[in-house]
Amino acid sequence: MSVGKIARPLLGLPREAKQIMVATIDAALCVLTVWLALYLRLGHFVPLGGRASIAVVLSIMLALPAFYLAGLYRMAFRSTGAQVVPAIALACTGYGLGYATIISAYAFDTVPRTIGIIQPILLLLATSIARLIIGYVLGGQMQRRIDARPKGRVVIYGAGSSGRQLAAAIEASHEFKIVGFLDDDRSLYNTHVNGLRVYPPQRLADLIERHAISDVFLALPSATRQRRNEILEGLRGLPLGIRTLPGLMDLAHGRVQASDLRELSIEDLLARDPVAPDTKAVEGKLQGHTILVTGAGGSIGSELCRQIAAAGPARLLLLENSEFALYAIHRNLTEATELDIVPLLGSVTDEVRLLEIMQAWRPTMVFHAAAYKHVPLVEHNPLEGLRNNVIGTLRVAEIAVQTGVRDFVLISTDKAVRPTNIMGATKRLAELVLQGLAENQSTTCFSMVRFGNVLGSSGSVVPLFREQIRNGGPVTITHPEITRYFMTIPEAAQLVVQASAMARGGEVFVLDMGQPVRIIDLARNMIELCGFSVKSPETPSGDIEIAVVGMRPGEKLYEELLIGDNPQPTAHPRIMMATEHKLPWDRLRGDLCRLEDLIATGQVEPARALLQELVAEFTPASTIVDWVTLQKKVVGVA
Repeated sequence: MSVGKIARPLLGLPREAKQIMVATIDAALCVLTVWLALYLRLGHFVPLGGRASIAVVLSIMLALPAFYLAGLYRMAFRSTGAQVVPAIALACTGYGLGYATIISAYAFDTVPRTIGIIQPILLLLATSIARLIIGYVLGGQMQRRIDARPKGRVVIYGAGSSGRQLAAAIEASHEFKIVGFLDDDRSLYNTHVNGLRVYPPQRLADLIERHAISDVFLALPSATRQRRNEILEGLRGLPLGIRTLPGLMDLAHGRVQASDLRELSIEDLLARDPVAPDTKAVEGKLQGHTILVTGAGGSIGSELCRQIAAAGPARLLLLENSEFALYAIHRNLTEATELDIVPLLGSVTDEVRLLEIMQAWRPTMVFHAAAYKHVPLVEHNPLEGLRNNVIGTLRVAEIAVQTGVRDFVLISTDKAVRPTNIMGATKRLAELVLQGLAENQSTTCFSMVRFGNVLGSSGSVVPLFREQIRNGGPVTITHPEITRYFMTIPEAAQLVVQASAMARGGEVFVLDMGQPVRIIDLARNMIELCGFSVKSPETPSGDIEIAVVGMRPGEKLYEELLIGDNPQPTAHPRIMMATEHKLPWDRLRGDLCRLEDLIATGQVEPARALLQELVAEFTPASTIVDWVTLQKKVVGVA
């Protein structure tokens, strides 16, 4: 029978059973060493019966408690090695003193006194050898088990301190086998760091073929966004999964762990190097004041709450229509800050509830993020979009003026620019409402912040693509030429807060979204970041297909951020100020009353006709009839 066949069942035993097994071996060694000690003393083997058995029993009675007290039975037996010998020596020394004293004091017949000296020495040697053998057999078998596990073979990009710490953590976790490092520093090429060879990045394709590498881990926490993007561009098209460590600030509080690795996300590709905010201006607006955020549980609303909380307001009011979303953001904030956080359930269309909240809490500033934003859903439910996005904004704004709110900031969208769908038109009309109010009163400073898509928000294309990739595809896009602006949620929220500090009344601030991104390129990047290849007529052996499913009602091929062509710069390099037409409040207020009546009486077509009249740039891409027909097809109505 092989050693492995013996060791494998032993490794599966409970710890208590292993302790009993080792104690039994120690007892047998006590018997053996007494017998050998008698032979060495007397020159011939003697039976252990009669009075000589007293020496055996006494040895077992003293040795096992001594070994227990020395902690020899609490050690992991498979990892015992030379480091256990001092503990055995200490235990045998204590045991030997007691054993020799008793043997000498009682002068047992047929048991020479020198046995009290010889036997403990033999027991020290025997138990040390036994422990080393146990550790070698069990530990070697355990390592073979670990080595036999399916492991990803990886390279670490970055041989600096973070890369070295990551390599040590991965080696300890046994989850991956590290082939080596990649690094841009030519002086490190063909040298060894922590016993691992450093290769130039250009060798990666060859390493993948020779060593069956499955993943590359980026250990570049201090690299600039531009440099990271250059590295990621070089990895595109390779059959690799890519994981990354967090940034320097995330690593500042402790050592690098294997668990710190996370899947590389599309946000890592599209996010930009941050611009330092003007913290004094922001804190001057927010610090020590009561701030109200509507739609506080949404993607933008929740991040706004986090960034506002960091500025130190006296109180933060969270208004949200969804109970679960309110619970989630309230819990998140109360765990992260000692601020007074007030969760408020309610709708922005409920005038009584809004008045009750603002009279009771007297907010100094309102961030109005509550809105319906999903284009097809609002196109499908036009009256609800008008009620929430237009009338809701009107209600909150008028009550803000009535209760003396100092600042009011509307979160708008690039879809408000020359809209082709009802959602975009409602957001543009909401902007016109605030611009009209800004000229008609001086109590509240109204401003609007307009930006494009945020990555990872509810209804965003990024979570949809992730789900489709997890399911094996296809990844669906509506048109091969469709483009969108993208920004990460934290950057968008930070710039909204920054823009609010610059408002003087009636401004439409426009965030610099960078360059527009083709959605088909976004899909291709996400597929390749996950380690898959794109399946196409040119590459039929690819993993995941990109399917074009056709434009949705109201959808545009590209979005715009400005209606006019003369944006004005501001003190912040990523915030512009638009100059656009307005509607006189006297006329607009009457039209809003008409719109409310049409919504209340369920008149869809007249309501949309009025919306088109008020938002001159609104050119609908679908008709109400189209939507009724489509709805019947979707629900199976004849």
